[in-house]
Amino acid sequence: MKNTIETVYYDSLLGFLKLQISDKGLRHLQFVDEETHDKTNLQEMSITAQKIILQIEEYFEGKRQDFTIKIDMQGTDFQLNVWQKLLTIPYGKTTTYGKLAQDLEMPKAARAVGNACGKNKIWLIVPCHRVVGSNGKLTGYAGGLHRKKYLLNSEKKHKNEILF
Repeated sequence: MKNTIETVYYDSLLGFLKLQISDKGLRHLQFVDEETHDKTNLQEMSITAQKIILQIEEYFEGKRQDFTIKIDMQGTDFQLNVWQKLLTIPYGKTTTYGKLAQDLEMPKAARAVGNACGKNKIWLIVPCHRVVGSNGKLTGYAGGLHRKKYLLNSEKKHKNEILF
């Protein structure tokens, strides 16, 4: 059975998103340089892509806290374990790389957890933006710290809190 990949570019509230969807689910969701890509016409997208876009829009509007999207994570066993742990961080909450390492029963692996977060290819859905430094400050986010700050503040706002 051949695994086909659909690639979609979507102009979101925070910039262009590139989505790649396999037969198993969403494999890739990241911000990209909007200058180099044209927005994919909604009518040209599969039903699966349209449903993913709808859930992303609902998330940005504060109407959705949990995604019901099938995901197709691709990575090492360690990365997959970290990403699974990211999926357990509640909407509007944050944790640290060190806490994630402890939760994985690898208390000295905070840096490795950070590296795994950096390799996450399914932003928003696998919420690496909810991980902060041990001092509570915003740290690296491949989509840019301005987006991380926006996402965290948006989640807090919809829970009537402001964090950053």
